[in-house]
Amino acid sequence: MSVAFTKEEDNEAAAAYLPERPISPHPNLVTASGLAKLDAALAAAKDAVACAQTNVDLKSDRSAMARAARDFRYFSSRRASAQLFEPAGEPDVVVFGRQVTFRRDDGRTQSFRIVGEDEADAAQGMISHISPIAKALLGRRVGDIAALNGSELEVISVAPQRMPITQAPVSIGGSSPSGPS
Repeated sequence: MSVAFTKEEDNEAAAAYLPERPISPHPNLVTASGLAKLDAALAAAKDAVACAQTNVDLKSDRSAMARAARDFRYFSSRRASAQLFEPAGEPDVVVFGRQVTFRRDDGRTQSFRIVGEDEADAAQGMISHISPIAKALLGRRVGDIAALNGSELEVISVAPQRMPITQAPVSIGGSSPSGPS
């Protein structure tokens, strides 16, 4: 057997082995929109597996099948562990699912919705409930000061849901944010 055939088979076998996507040890809290996104991702992963199994070109591409199967396992696990959590309680308290606007020490004002890990996207104004900013702000009320890495965050407002974003991370006055800390 030619060495070329052996190396090609080794490369294909290596491409087919992909490490699993890490599953967070934290509770898988999701908003209603986050649950819908998980359902859509699971359906897309299921379709990708079916496509890889039936498409002759993809069937011979072991890495495509491995990616599709890995994503299906990941989204199946995340969907199975999802805990739908809708904001409740006093409207001026920062809780999971609510939009919080706060002012930093340097005068920048930022606004984020606190969401589940899978739907977090700081560029879209959504941060994970396990992020340092969210941990510092959860349970605070309008007017409260939260400490974060030696600086202070003042809660300015709390809204029941995410406000529409017209620009990447919301910044009112002050300089543009470089993202959550």
